[in-house]
Order: sequence, then C-alpha cells, then structure tokens
Amino acid sequence: MKNTYQVLKDSLLTYYKYGIIGNWVRIDASTLCQLECPICPHQKKGAMDKIGYGYLTFYNFKKFVDTHQSIKNIELSGYGEIFLNPMLLDIIRYAFKKGINLSAINGVNFNSVSEEVLEAMVKYRFRSICISLDGSTGDTYKVYRKGGNFSQVIRNIELINKFKTIYKTDFPILIWQFIIFGHNEHELSIARKRALELNMIFSPRFNWEPSFSPIKNKELVRKQVGAASEKEWAQKKTQPYLPHCLNLWASPQINWDGKLLGCCVNHWGDFGNVFESGLKKCLKSEKYIYARKMVLNKKPPRDDISCYYCPYYKNNNRMNLLRMFYGASPITMLFRIIRNKLYF
Repeated sequence: MKNTYQVLKDSLLTYYKYGIIGNWVRIDASTLCQLECPICPHQKKGAMDKIGYGYLTFYNFKKFVDTHQSIKNIELSGYGEIFLNPMLLDIIRYAFKKGINLSAINGVNFNSVSEEVLEAMVKYRFRSICISLDGSTGDTYKVYRKGGNFSQVIRNIELINKFKTIYKTDFPILIWQFIIFGHNEHELSIARKRALELNMIFSPRFNWEPSFSPIKNKELVRKQVGAASEKEWAQKKTQPYLPHCLNLWASPQINWDGKLLGCCVNHWGDFGNVFESGLKKCLKSEKYIYARKMVLNKKPPRDDISCYYCPYYKNNNRMNLLRMFYGASPITMLFRIIRNKLYF
C-alpha cells in the first residue's frame, strides 16, 4: 500500500510539473548495435540520420536524474543494444543510489553482456529486461538475428538467473520476446515451454514488416496467440495493437544525446534537447503540444511535426487513442498506468 501511495504521489507530481501521466521517461542508452537484422532501421538507408549513433553518457544521465527528481522510472532500451554502452555499469549503480527503477522493456538482444554487468543488474534491482529470442533453436534464431548467438543468449539468461538465486530476488523480471515469422511459427509452443523453464514471461509479437518472412500457418498462430496479424488483433480488441502514440503522455522518449523524440518510433525529427533545455521546457514547446493535439485529431497534420511521417499515426489518426486504450478520464488513465507499472 505504501508503494502504491508513493507511486501515486510521484505520478501526480510529474503530471502537475511536466504534463506526463505517471513518472516514466525513456532515454535510449545506446543506438549502437552489433547485429544485422534485415528489417531493423539500422539496415534502412537514412533511417538513423536524425537520431545518429552513440550512447548515453554517465554525465548526462546523472545530470538528468539530479535535475528531474520526480522522475522515478527510466526505460533504457530503444534503437540499439544497451549493453554496448561502456558506461552502463555506472548508470545502473547511480540509478539504484537515487531510487530510480531502470528497465529494458523495449528490447535487447543480450548477446554481449559482461558477467559484471549481469550481476549488477541483479544486485542493483534492474526491474525488467525484454530479450529478443525469435526461435527455440540456433538455426531458426539466426535467420533474423543475423550475427547473434542463440546459445550465448541462453547462457547469459542462465547466469542472470543464478545471480537472482544468490541475491534472493525476483529482479530483473525476464521477458522472452518472440517475433512471429513464417520461418519460426512452428517453434512457438517450444519457445513458450523453454521460457517457462527459464523463469521468463513469454511475449509473442507480430512482425511489423509482414513482407519479410510472412506467417504461413495462420490457424496455428491464432491458436497460440489469439490472432494472426496486428490488424486482426486490433479488430478483436478494438484498440491499437501497439499504441506508441501514448508515449507522448505516459513515457516520452529521449534520444541518447538528449533530443526529445516523444515516442519510441520517431526517427524523423525532435522537439528540442532535454539535456540542454530541461524536460519541462521541451514538453511544453509549441511543437510538442501541437503533436499531442494532432494525435487526438484536434489539430490538422503539419509536416514539421514528426508524427506526420509516422505510419502508426497515419493508421490511427481517426482514433482517440487515449479514450480507446485507457478510458475517458485522466484519473482512470493514471491509475491504470500505475497498476501496470507497479509490476515492473
């Protein structure tokens, strides 16, 4: 109950101060990646031009935490692999010292992680890690995760579970993310079972680019996950499959160099630099306020706003995402976000 009260207090404070529902932000710890996954933005010409390649420095992380004390939860994964950040260990330690919950729910490939960092994630109570494992065998896994080593990822998972036993903690919560392709759909049930054996939450996801290795056996996939595509899932649930636009209100995305991107999909532009101007000024800028109104269909599309170029915005621009996903009341939205985030 005390934990719930504190989360509610912090969330109300950040809503009053920044206009964020909850007390989460996303800061991309690294846009560097050692894999060559075929449909990743890293492989698309020009897709990384605006956000660039680099990593979050400890100096900028510390400065952000020290100057935004009502922010209590920070998601670190984004366009790259967080474990390629050479300052990650210092970031994890400082976050723990300041009472900040860290997570990597957007996803990591978990191929290159030192034992020291694995232990630190357990020792300093890193909250959750979503690990991309698109298969239950090495041969299937490497079809998409080119350059990855399935066996090494499993060894890293086993090692972090060993540290969890030593430190007698459930954290970090481990999630097995399985992107469903035509070449791996037959391994869904096997991967689900293996995830259970490794004390992981199994999370199958649809491929965002259906032209690559499209699903072959739709009935099999429906039986496993309840739908055979994002569109089918959204129709059944009457809500967007991945409501990324909600990041603008619930967990705004910040690039590794401080650029405010707003959501985890945006790579077309920014809304100012948080490390230079502060979060409050960027969130209250004319462009950011306009972007929110665009998403709610209260303002017409404007081509100097990043959302204008986003396929998720275009697909959902006649839907009131907030009402659809969280209900009409801001208070209801707040409590549902808190309920969901207390778990992680």
